Amino acid sequence: MPGFLIQQGATVTCAHGAPAMPSVPNPAVTLSGMPSALLPMPWVVTGCPAAAALNPPCITATWLMGTVRVTSFGQPLVIQSGTSICAPSGLPLMPIVAQTRVAAQ
Repeated sequence: MPGFLIQQGATVTCAHGAPAMPSVPNPAVTLSGMPSALLPMPWVVTGCPAAAALNPPCITATWLMGTVRVTSFGQPLVIQSGTSICAPSGLPLMPIVAQTRVAAQ
């Protein structure tokens, strides 16, 4: 599934609207001057407003599906059309704004 690559500094939020950032950016591939993100590296969600009693707040997230044909250091890259899951809520991350110059499959 092709999609635009996601870089550090892109606007990515949890389903509750809290910002998420890659914990280990990939400086080997830069996008709009910012490091890219590799698939297996965890993301950190900060300030999730979810009420703990009804739906636990998002703390971390992991991308489950990214690039298939393009890799960096043998690892797939994160793409906007990829799938992710937040822990402990189980909800996805939502890429809102990212670079639109480099797409990969």
